[in-house]
Amino acid sequence: MLLLPALAASHHFIRQAVKPGDVAVDATVGNGHDTCLLAELVGPAGRVYGFDIQPLALSRAAERLAEKGLSGRVQLCPAGHERLKEHLPEECRGNVRAVMFNLGYLPGSDKTVKTKAETTVSALAAALDVLAPGGIITVVIYTGHPEGKTEQEAVYEWASRLDQRHVQVAVYQFLNQVGNPPSLLVIEKSL
Repeated sequence: MLLLPALAASHHFIRQAVKPGDVAVDATVGNGHDTCLLAELVGPAGRVYGFDIQPLALSRAAERLAEKGLSGRVQLCPAGHERLKEHLPEECRGNVRAVMFNLGYLPGSDKTVKTKAETTVSALAAALDVLAPGGIITVVIYTGHPEGKTEQEAVYEWASRLDQRHVQVAVYQFLNQVGNPPSLLVIEKSL
């Protein structure tokens, strides 16, 4: 199959953008899968900053990173993604090559704790602000929970207003799948 699910497509774009020595952000750490991918891509000379409000997510990610020997490349921050600018060192601002978002809730945990439209849009604006020219933001959006569609609409509304002279925005989504397949929003900052 040539067409990739949204999460795999996100990883494809991230692999194209992130190189050894780069700075990257996982805005929604969750179980740490994307955090590990970013840590592998930035290599020993790079740095990854991961954000999550749930201690369970941070501990799961820390365990996964330790198992893979990647802990030294990552700083996990117990904060919401909307606060990423506050936690990034000044020298990283404007130098971040990639920011990854997976919206929704932490799999295998309390489903009442989930991303929300207002904080996600704020986080996306902050991510765009710290992004390096040529950097990307990937946003995997899950709409299978009650607030998911509202969050998707808010994210698309925000992204559709971005100035095309400075950023390119694309949506990747299956149209003929049953249920609520996730979509992928990709933002690339112009050089």
